[in-house]
Amino acid sequence: MIGRALIGLAAVVVTVAATPPPGASSCSGCHGDVAPLPVISGRDAASIVKALDEYRAGTRPATVMDRIAKGFSRDEAEAIAKWWAAQK
Repeated sequence: MIGRALIGLAAVVVTVAATPPPGASSCSGCHGDVAPLPVISGRDAASIVKALDEYRAGTRPATVMDRIAKGFSRDEAEAIAKWWAAQK
């Protein structure tokens, strides 16, 4: 019985990790596995949040990321970063 419960719990964890938070899927066009810009899958969540904060503040050079980052709240940025960090 415990084994079935653990398998069920593992299925829930996989489902949650597979479902991106709002805004996360928009990153894959430029930062996906075959994209021209740096891949963010598996990158440390704190470094993603730091980069988004810097873009939002205008302290990191950008062409469009400064405008994109301003579209996310800090909580949204953290959720997106955690999701991307969990992607391998």
